[in-house]
Amino acid sequence: MKHLRTLTLAIMLIATAVAAMAQCSFRNTAFKSGEFLSYNLYYNWKFVWVRVGTASMSIVQSKYNGQQAYRASLTTRGNSKMDKMFVMRDTLLCYSTTNLAPLYYRKGALEGKRYTVDQVWYSYPGGKCKITQSRLHKDGKVEKRTVTPGECVYDMMNIFLRARSFDPANWKKGYVVDFPIADGNGLNPAKLKFMGRKTVKADNGVKYRCLELSYTEKDKGEWREIARFFVTDDANHIPVRLDMFLKFGSAKAFLTNMRGTRNKITSVTK
Repeated sequence: MKHLRTLTLAIMLIATAVAAMAQCSFRNTAFKSGEFLSYNLYYNWKFVWVRVGTASMSIVQSKYNGQQAYRASLTTRGNSKMDKMFVMRDTLLCYSTTNLAPLYYRKGALEGKRYTVDQVWYSYPGGKCKITQSRLHKDGKVEKRTVTPGECVYDMMNIFLRARSFDPANWKKGYVVDFPIADGNGLNPAKLKFMGRKTVKADNGVKYRCLELSYTEKDKGEWREIARFFVTDDANHIPVRLDMFLKFGSAKAFLTNMRGTRNKITSVTK
């Protein structure tokens, strides 16, 4: 009888965790395992845009702590031209459930002389989202904390995966999606704002009809635009162009190649 009660309790706890995770999940309509995207990076140097490196993003189906999950990674690499101005070596990684509930996030960033590693672990005990955050500084100091925000929380990578499946059919210019964003030591309000539609020419020579999205975060009481995305106006929502507003200047990324897309690319235009 005791074993039966223990088993029942375990099942109830698992069911509660699954239900909580389901609240933070979202249906995936935009990508599949095996998608690979590549980009050229440009930096604004004395009012001239200079090609300074490459970036790539991949999504594969994997496992995280024994459960089926998506593994997404984004890597940026500056070349010798960039290194003379500013060293940039960023690697972002995330895991999410196949229903896009966040599981893990990591960002390793070498930017100039600053090197940090941010990590976020997600769990869903008792019907609530719980996160553990960690930041490793270049001097070896580690900040770590665990919080239960009481709402679903995302990081830069996991919110991007989720946003690709948003349905913009009824969006009007100025429409805003609000969400809390986590990094290695903070939890701040963030939002995506729909700026309208625009035709963008990628570095593969193809023009695409795109949705323009502004990503902003609130830090120390002020809103700051972090990036602006131009994603294909079709079911894939592939990022064609990315404008990045960095602390050391401005950078852009333009699509050079895509493969393994889930849906037909219907946004190509003349």
